[in-house]
Amino acid sequence: MTDQGDLRTRAVQRLKAKQHFWSALITWVVLSAMFIVIWLATGMGGFWPVWPIAGIAVGVAFTGIRAFGPVNTGPNEEQIQSEMRRLS
Repeated sequence: MTDQGDLRTRAVQRLKAKQHFWSALITWVVLSAMFIVIWLATGMGGFWPVWPIAGIAVGVAFTGIRAFGPVNTGPNEEQIQSEMRRLS
């Protein structure tokens, strides 16, 4: 069973991860717009902005999964005790 301090710590970590995701998403949008403006200003050859936009999107996606994905609580006390019995 988890105590309140552990639960609070996990809640704070989760909230920070969500804030980090929103910050990363806003940064991605701004950088994507900047890449497109540079592309437009330099003669619109091949659409090279797709590469940095996609690359940054991968990082933002992983940040979102960490922030909003399933909660990994780790092993519970029963599992720990069972493993300890197995090891002894």
